[in-house]
Formats: sequence, C-alpha cells, structure tokens
Amino acid sequence: MEETISLKEIFGVLKNRILLILGFVFGAAIIAAVISYFLLTPTYEANSSFIVNQGQQDADVPYNVNDIRTNVELINTYNVIIKSPRILGEVVEELNLDLTSEQLSNKIQVSSEEQSQVVSVTATDASPELAVQIANTTVTTFQNEIPNLMNVDNVNVLSEAEMNANPSPVAPNPLLNIAIALVLGGMVGVGLAFLLEYLDNTITTEEDIEKHLDLPVLGIISHIDDADISGSKFIMQANKSKKGRGNYSGTQKKSV
Repeated sequence: MEETISLKEIFGVLKNRILLILGFVFGAAIIAAVISYFLLTPTYEANSSFIVNQGQQDADVPYNVNDIRTNVELINTYNVIIKSPRILGEVVEELNLDLTSEQLSNKIQVSSEEQSQVVSVTATDASPELAVQIANTTVTTFQNEIPNLMNVDNVNVLSEAEMNANPSPVAPNPLLNIAIALVLGGMVGVGLAFLLEYLDNTITTEEDIEKHLDLPVLGIISHIDDADISGSKFIMQANKSKKGRGNYSGTQKKSV
C-alpha cells in the first residue's frame, strides 16, 4: 500500500527543520561570497573586430551577392586560422608572453554573427591592459599573415580594443554567485530535511502509535519536569493547602 503525504505534513517537516534549512541557505551564501570576493581572481575582457570584404574592387563592377556569400563562407576558415599556432605564436613573441600558443588560445574567443562579415576577437586576462594588447595584436597579426596564407587581401580592422579609465571585471559576478548559492543551499537543505524525516523511525506522538503499530491509544501519561514541582507553583499549592487546614480547625474549636 502506497503512503501519501499531505501538505500539512510537508509544512510540518519544513517547520521542524527550519533551522537546518536556513543554516544551509546562509552557509552557502557566505561561502559563495567569500570565494567570489577573496579567492577568485577577477578577469577582464577586451574586444577587437575586423570585417571581411574585397580588398580591391573595380568601381565599374557592382558588388554582388556572390561576393558577400564568399566572404561569409571564408569567415569559418578565418576563425580557425586566428587561433592557430601560426598566428598566436607570433602574438606570444611580439608581446613576450610567458604562455604557449595553446594557453593563449584558451584566453581568446572568436565569434561572428550569422550571415555577417564582421568577426569579433575577445581576449580575457587578469590584467585589463594585457587583455587589450592581446586582442589588438591578434587581429593585427592575422591581418598581416592572411595574404601569405590564403593569397587574399580582404581583412580590414573595424574597431580596436581600448583601455577604459575604470575597467570592470567580467568575472566573477559575486551577486550572481550568491543568488545561485542561495537557491542551491535551499534545495540541499529541504532535501536533507525530508531525508532525515524519512529515516527517522522513532515514535513520538499518539498518531505515530496508531499509524505504525495499528493500536488504539487508551491513555496518556504526562511528563512532569523538575520545574513543575519546585519553585513558585509548589509554594502556592502548599500555602493553599495550609490555609484550608487552618480554616477547618478553627471551626472545630468554635463548635466545642
């Protein structure tokens, strides 16, 4: 027979384990904040772009759709060439970087919009100045080398990366990390609360006896703490009983 659980029981579990759940929520948020602000190294981003078009075009010949389609198809090839050791190796030498071509490739992203002749080269680094240098040098090196590699001259720099006065890091994002940690902490806390409730097979209430043992409850023995039989309550009860005995003896004497 399958067991069902009501909304009342669900809220009861959450209420009983609320401290556990809140502990996971705030604990996860604190850990995420410490990691984001103190442990993770901020990284900065710089973007440079170039456009792929015909380097030389006869003024009398109209620029047709086939030329544009050819340039767009070349972009996929260019995206691979930009991140090749042939290009990045020269970038490493020119900037005197303590990196290999493969390591530098991990710092560069090349993207282009669909059916667009514009290609963006994005460089990320812990130093904003170095990110700008990597992006600009990569595009310039590619522009100089592509005529030798493919015997074409259809790459022109559209915009160069520039250094802002107050650069802002793109990662990490502390607020986003904390928000994610709050959600994950709540999920883990709620899941653990229901797991502990499921594993808890102790009998604590009259309902547990009827549910698990299938026996009727005939009576309940109340628990009396030491505080219930000491202190002001016990003294008040003793005084009341003394007054009662005094009144009884007084009436006896008057009757005699």
